[in-house]
Amino acid sequence: MPTAAVNGQQLYFEDAGGDGPVVVLSHGFLMDHSMFDAQVEALRDAYRVVTWDERGFGDTESDGEPFSYWDSARDVLGLLEHLGVERAVLGGMSQGGFLSLRAAVLAPHHVRALILLDTQAGLEDPEVAPVYEEMLQTWATVGPVDELAETVANIIIADPDHNPAWIAKWQAADKARIVQPGRCLMGRDDVTSRLSEITCPALVVHGTDDTAITMDKAEALAAGLPGSGPVVAVAGAHAANLTNPEPVNAAIRQFLDGLPD
Repeated sequence: MPTAAVNGQQLYFEDAGGDGPVVVLSHGFLMDHSMFDAQVEALRDAYRVVTWDERGFGDTESDGEPFSYWDSARDVLGLLEHLGVERAVLGGMSQGGFLSLRAAVLAPHHVRALILLDTQAGLEDPEVAPVYEEMLQTWATVGPVDELAETVANIIIADPDHNPAWIAKWQAADKARIVQPGRCLMGRDDVTSRLSEITCPALVVHGTDDTAITMDKAEALAAGLPGSGPVVAVAGAHAANLTNPEPVNAAIRQFLDGLPD
C-alpha cells in the first residue's frame, strides 16, 4: 500500500503515473481519495493524477493529534516532496479546497494552478454551525446511525446511486476518527483576506444544488482570486464531481489544457 511519511503521518496516496503534468486532488470532509475516480480516468491519458487520503480519513494513518488546514496544506506539500514533484496543479473539493488554498499561500512556487470544487475561503454560516456541531458530537458518541448518516449523505452527495456506498463506509469506520477532523473543520480560520496573495490560475466549479456551501460563496471565492474566471456552475449538490462527473471533467480538462507551461 503506497504511503508517504509526512509530518508525523502516514499518508495513503494513489499515483496514476506517467510523464504528464502533475495534478494532486484532495477530497472533502468524510470522503476519501476514491471520490475522484472519475476525474482520474478522465485525465490520466495526459496528466499524472495523484489522489490521497487526508488526516482522519481513508487509509491514512494519522497521529490523532489536533491539526488545522494549514497542517493539511503542509501535508500535501510534503506529499509533493515525497514524490519528487517540484510544481503541481492542486485541486480540492470542499475541505480539499480549504487546504489547497492554504498551500498556495504557503508555497506559491510549488502551486502551478488551483482547481476548486464546491469550496470557499470563509467559515460556516453562524445559523448552521451549531447544527453541524451537534451532528459531529452525535457521530463521535454513538456513530453514524442510519438517520444521521442519511442526513449527512443528502447534504454531501444527494444521489440515491451513490449514497449507500458512502454510508456503508462511514458505518464501518471507527466513529472516534471524526473528532479531530471535525474540530479542524469547525475551528478553521477565514482566509478570504489572503486570496489576493494567490495569483496562479484558478478554476472554481460549483454544484447548483450545493446547500453545504452555497453558490454565493463560490462567487466570492472566484472574485477574490486574481487568476480565476467566473464560476463554472454544474448540476449537482456538494460533491458534484462525484455525482455529475462529465461537466466537471470537461471544465477541468479545458482548464488544464489551457494552462501556460
